[in-house]
Amino acid sequence: MPSPGEETWKDHWKCFVACGIIVLSPFQYGVDFGLIGGLQAMVGFLKIYGHPAPDTAIGWNLDTTRQQLISSLMTLGAFISSGTAGIVATYVSRRQCLWAACALCCVSNVIMMATEDIGALYAGRFLIGLANGYFMTFSQLYIQESSPARYRGWFLTAFQFFTSFGTLIGTIIDWATAKRPDKSAYLIPLGMIYIIPVIMTVALFFIPESPRWLILQGDYEKGVKALRWLRPVGADVDAEGAEIKAAIDREKELSSSISVMDMFKNPIDRRRTGLAVGAVLLQAASGSMFVIAYKAYFLAMSKVSDPFAMSNVLSAMGILAIFFNSLIVVRWGRRRVVLTTGLAICGILQLIIAVVYHILGATNTTGIVLVALTCVYMMAYNGMISTYAWLAGGEIPSQRLRSYTFGLAAAVGFFGAWLTTFTAPYFINPASLAWGPKYGFIWFPSCIIGVLWVLFFLPETKGRTLEEIDEMFEAKLPARKFRHHICVGHVNTAEKIDDRASEKTPTEVQHAEVKA
Repeated sequence: MPSPGEETWKDHWKCFVACGIIVLSPFQYGVDFGLIGGLQAMVGFLKIYGHPAPDTAIGWNLDTTRQQLISSLMTLGAFISSGTAGIVATYVSRRQCLWAACALCCVSNVIMMATEDIGALYAGRFLIGLANGYFMTFSQLYIQESSPARYRGWFLTAFQFFTSFGTLIGTIIDWATAKRPDKSAYLIPLGMIYIIPVIMTVALFFIPESPRWLILQGDYEKGVKALRWLRPVGADVDAEGAEIKAAIDREKELSSSISVMDMFKNPIDRRRTGLAVGAVLLQAASGSMFVIAYKAYFLAMSKVSDPFAMSNVLSAMGILAIFFNSLIVVRWGRRRVVLTTGLAICGILQLIIAVVYHILGATNTTGIVLVALTCVYMMAYNGMISTYAWLAGGEIPSQRLRSYTFGLAAAVGFFGAWLTTFTAPYFINPASLAWGPKYGFIWFPSCIIGVLWVLFFLPETKGRTLEEIDEMFEAKLPARKFRHHICVGHVNTAEKIDDRASEKTPTEVQHAEVKA
């Protein structure tokens, strides 16, 4: 039996399989986002839901209100479903919620494909938003609760990779069908939405439930059984199970029951709730949703040549950034530094794009600058903000309130996405303010505010087990002291020392071993 320090990722292959199935959830979310953003620039779609506009680059346009609702109703649905995730998770398991999301996704897609009525299309977008909220929230919870601390960063990087990869696949499908003159231009992309829910529905039968959720429900034996399936052969799952149960029991001593208000009752939970919400909200603060949701339409109206092809380039550059990011997660992975750097880069790039467009207008030179800098922007967002925002937001909640706190964080994140997608058409649509790329003037200060928040408030949780994070919050450590704090209050000390050996001096490691 290998010791914790000798284990490799190959020993955890079952956990990789389970989390690999779970990350199909963000892939589905990414496909939906990639597809819908492109539909709004398709003549076949605009002939049914839009109107002729000879003075625009496309020759057709979409009413500002319709554009708002088609994009934002999905994020509104996700906001509602993720916001109620804590209550639902009290009674329904992680896998059961993902099954519900798969079913709801298929039902909503049937509605969207079978109608030419704008009201039914709105209903379909709202329902698929409810599904996407469950996909993103409960897949994150499963990964956070099932993966070992040393590989949690890997799995969350895979989570973001599949989100971006799904977006790329969606934009490629749109590119392949965009020139069709009839409704098949958008029906073919919508038909692709069925694939992942069907695969996931079957695959979820072959992996165990989240062990932490089972133990939280009082089913300790099933929780340990799930851990035994997820961990390497011969691993001390009884010790890990006991550690999880001890952490949950300690938190239950503070309250005999769990409610929404528990996230705010005492200063420790209130702090953790605020940090989790703030971390996830960094995605919206970067202005990314405006780029992701409207990139094909935005590029087309900015007179960029072949906007669908350029959309593919933007999505591909985002994926390339995630490959680089995977190296950062494994070798370094400091959340605070990466987030501040990413937000600063994204803010500066948005400002430069806005200034160039303001001075030069919609020229060929502007188009080249727009595409080039937006590529760098997508790399900075995907490689430095998106992955770490979800990662930090998922690590910070307490064991007892995890589904409530992360559900609230995801809901606020989706609300920020909804607010962006709902208001963006007023700024970029030629029928409204017609700002186009000058929209970046709004997002530069937003990014700077995000940088300052991370620097002063967000703690460093890289390489920590969830139980260690509990201990540090209970000790009321300020954010700046989290990185170097040595935890000694839990069972599985040997693995924790190995997980953070690269960050400690030999003296610090020896001190931890003696205290254990």
